Amino acid sequence: MTISREEPLLAAEGLTRWYGRQLGCRDVSFSIYEGEVLAIVGESGSGKSTLLQLLSAQLEPSEGHVRYRMRDGVTRDLGLLGEAERRFLFRTDWGYVHQDAAQGLRMSVSAGANVGERLMANGWRHYGRIRATAETWLDRVEIDRGRIDDTPRTYSGGMRQRLQIARNLVTEPRLVFMDEPTGGLDVSVQARLLDLLRGLVTDLGLAAIVVTHDLAVARLLSHRIMVMKGGQVIETGLTDQVLDDPQEPYTQLLVASILPA
Repeated sequence: MTISREEPLLAAEGLTRWYGRQLGCRDVSFSIYEGEVLAIVGESGSGKSTLLQLLSAQLEPSEGHVRYRMRDGVTRDLGLLGEAERRFLFRTDWGYVHQDAAQGLRMSVSAGANVGERLMANGWRHYGRIRATAETWLDRVEIDRGRIDDTPRTYSGGMRQRLQIARNLVTEPRLVFMDEPTGGLDVSVQARLLDLLRGLVTDLGLAAIVVTHDLAVARLLSHRIMVMKGGQVIETGLTDQVLDDPQEPYTQLLVASILPA
């Protein structure tokens, strides 16, 4: 089957989520294409994390749909997938980078096992090949391969986040969700991690959806940006265009808040 380059990898249509009477997000629609990075920005409570969970099928929408183009070219409604199909997507096509790396790692097993586990879930069985691939990925995320048998409990926060990235990217997924990937890290560690992420996303040609409150992260990583406020998208466009010439007063305030006095 021939896949059109114009067909989106993932498309959201009218996504809305209510928690009782409390709004999570309302009427969000957009598409993302292979190789594209989209940043979703806004202050705490803007709805961006709720939206990320809806897009990654971890929450069911109150209204609307998320459609994803599978590797066979068939576009499926994620809401109609069974639990086994969703788990399969997370093992193969998708990655999810949590703000707290402990949520994305098995803290009591070795770094090598964390990376190798995803390979084994995809059918790899040769121990030597799995270990060699894990060592290669530790190199790629700038972790000494001599630490392969150490558990993440012995790692610094920045090292844990880099290990989580290796665990997610080792199977070369098509789409990666990132929830505040540099949150809680020291500024110098953030800068190193961002450089690493930008290089890996470019090298692997990944599509990525990045949730962040940090506009500097959005500028460095993303091609397009969506600004959320009160559960709704209020501005969207090319990242440099939105950040250099914001149209909405709320976006102007966000941009002004990061400018030097």
